[in-house]
Amino acid sequence: MDIRVMTIADYDKVWDLWMSCKNMGFNNLDDSREGIGKYLDRNPKTSFVACEGDRIIGVILTGHDGRRGLIHHMAVAEDMRGKGIGKSLLNEALSALKAEGINKVACLVFGYNETGNAFWESQGFTLRTDINYRNKALTEMERLDT
Repeated sequence: MDIRVMTIADYDKVWDLWMSCKNMGFNNLDDSREGIGKYLDRNPKTSFVACEGDRIIGVILTGHDGRRGLIHHMAVAEDMRGKGIGKSLLNEALSALKAEGINKVACLVFGYNETGNAFWESQGFTLRTDINYRNKALTEMERLDT
């Protein structure tokens, strides 16, 4: 397995991996090729793919706003889970964020995503119950849940 920085050339294979994983949420704008391209342009060194040959078996989309890091859409192919791929991707992303001066990172996980929540808990990510997460769409978009 090789882990390398994600580029927009990886988009189609990454999209296919995301769509194969259960309990994730996407939308037609931010997660389009154009949307992911803008994200990678803004955060060129902090997102990674795990590859086995020409197959992408894992991905972590990670960036920051200059103050806090945020992990989006981490996924590992179902047939490759339990081999440390997720942990390796996470460690690469956390190291990249730290190298850019980021001291704290967060991720959003659906409450019903038991597999995802168990992974993040095992990696030392604590559950915040003292805040309310709020958002507002500035543009109409279509939600895509896996």
